[in-house]
Formats: sequence, C-alpha cells, structure tokens
Amino acid sequence: MKVKSSVTALLGASLLCGATLTAFAYDGAKYAKEANITMPQARAQALQIAPGKIKDAELEKEGGGSGLRYSFDIQTRHGLREVGIDAKSGKVLENSVESHRAEAQEARSEHEHQDQHGKSAPEQEDGHHD
Repeated sequence: MKVKSSVTALLGASLLCGATLTAFAYDGAKYAKEANITMPQARAQALQIAPGKIKDAELEKEGGGSGLRYSFDIQTRHGLREVGIDAKSGKVLENSVESHRAEAQEARSEHEHQDQHGKSAPEQEDGHHD
C-alpha cells in the first residue's frame, strides 16, 4: 500500500514539474545561455512598460543593441504593443504600438522565410534576417 501511494505521489510530482517546464518554454530558448537577463526578468520589465497580457514572447537575434533581444507582444487595454528588451544589457530597445495587420504581416514574413530557407530567421548562422 505504501509503495502504491509513493508511486502515485512521484507520478503527480513529475507531471507537475513537466507542466511547469512547458509553461516556461519560448521561441529562441536555445539562445538563453548568451543572455545576461533571464526571460522572467525581461517579462517583468516588459510588463512594467506595457501592463497587460503577453500574447507572444521570444528570444531572437536581431539588429540593434547587443543583437540579442527578448521580444514581447502584449495585449493592453489600449491595444497591442511590442516591447523589445536587450538580452545582454536590459535596455529597452522597442516600445511601440503594433497593429493586428502589422502582426499578421510579420507572421507571414517569418513563415515565408522558413519555407524558403528551411529554418526560422533567428536560426540563421549570422544572426540576421534576410
């Protein structure tokens, strides 16, 4: 009886840990070791700048600042905002209104880039978008 309850407890704990890890997965996590700022720190900073609900979060290699940035699409009371935080310095690189049309265009461009090159833009060896 003790073995059964121990196995059940262990299984429950492992499922809980798995759910926790999944909740923190994000695009570009492979670049995290290059960052001085963690995703939770960048999220907190972005939400101070634009309070709301984060719709999309990624760590990407992109021009400006150190070349490595956290990018957040945040739904606020006043609309969709894009906030970019430099992953090495913590400096705010972007804080702009993002229209739904601009967001859709960005998603299409990234999808087309993947189709043409077989990898997403942040995975390019030189860290630049074509």
